Amino acid sequence: MSKTQTPRPIRGTQDIFGPEAEAFAFVVETFERVRKLYRFRRVEMPVFEKTEVFSRAIGETTDVVSKEMYSFEDRGGESLTLRPEFTAGIARAYLTEGWQQYAPLKVATHGPLFRYERPQKGRYRQFHQIDAEIIGAAEPQADVELLCMADQLLKELGIEGVTLHLNTLGDGDSREAWRAALIEYFGAVQGELSEDSQERLHKNPLRILDSKDPRDRKFVGDAPRIDQFLSDDARAFFDAVTSGLDAAGVRWERAETLVRGLDYYRHTAFEFIPDEGSAAAGALGSQSTVLGGGRYDGLMESLGGAPTPAVGWAAGIERLAMLVGEKGEAGADVAVVVEDDELIGDAIVAIGKLRAAGMSAELVASGSPRKRFDKAVKSGAVSIVALATRDGEADRRIKADDVHAAKIEAALS
Repeated sequence: MSKTQTPRPIRGTQDIFGPEAEAFAFVVETFERVRKLYRFRRVEMPVFEKTEVFSRAIGETTDVVSKEMYSFEDRGGESLTLRPEFTAGIARAYLTEGWQQYAPLKVATHGPLFRYERPQKGRYRQFHQIDAEIIGAAEPQADVELLCMADQLLKELGIEGVTLHLNTLGDGDSREAWRAALIEYFGAVQGELSEDSQERLHKNPLRILDSKDPRDRKFVGDAPRIDQFLSDDARAFFDAVTSGLDAAGVRWERAETLVRGLDYYRHTAFEFIPDEGSAAAGALGSQSTVLGGGRYDGLMESLGGAPTPAVGWAAGIERLAMLVGEKGEAGADVAVVVEDDELIGDAIVAIGKLRAAGMSAELVASGSPRKRFDKAVKSGAVSIVALATRDGEADRRIKADDVHAAKIEAALS
């Protein structure tokens, strides 16, 4: 009889444990702390939505919708999709759950997303993101606040050598004029472009600007720039964003070829990118964007809502955790050592009191009683409470500095 084999994990998924899990948790905990500083409301979104939420919001012609989504038909015959991103679902909830009453609405979330793509360094088929959005605010100050929040998050994570790359896509009229000029320019050399760019030429010409294919790069340098087509209002909007960032002390660089290809994007587009030669660039390899986003004033209309200004960003938790580096698990505040097995009950009572007082506590009650104290020392616990029997009476001794000893005594009294 053959031995039953243990099923292997699905390609593109991961089991996170130990220092990597601690780094992952550190990213999430830091994000939660920063979002509270900026007064963003926490939201939880469904892991799956009707497929049309993403096909209408993201676009049928995009790679995400046409190639990467995990879609399935439920028992009722309805097409559902595991969420490939957060923004479309949040926009749907804004329209269906009456969140318009809270506009301008600042929300943040984090969790797993799903895309069927080639797994590589820092990229998985089930991955995790943090996400922040401001919906219903047309003012450039909303863009500034989100960018300041992102900048502070990266600093509090201890991630250095990363710079904000910033561009404007203009308002609707500016963008349409730029789009037409790009079609004319790239159309003249269409046969020399990559296959992907030839396909994008009339559907999504802005995406040619961020192509990495050498066949496209040689033409990008002389392509029309958005600044040639900006309206006065669009130029004033971008100036307000950049001056706000300067006032806040956020370092940024202009990136004229940085785009968001979907039609609903307007004005600000941005990415935080590792500086060349930095430790961050070395850790991420070719997958260089740490955090990215932009203003998407046209999204709500694609889902049947009224025109609604909005801006947001997202970042991969796995990538941020790679930049944070491995985190060792901290030792307990207190290790409770049972040197006499008859005192297990006393130890359970003690450890409950310590945890109720806000101290992390660990029970050491296995193995040789003579070696348990040494085991507690090696665990890295800040303080140790040892329970033993002396002259027939229960005895408690505490190994801690004066401050921690006093806190432990107060908790156990």
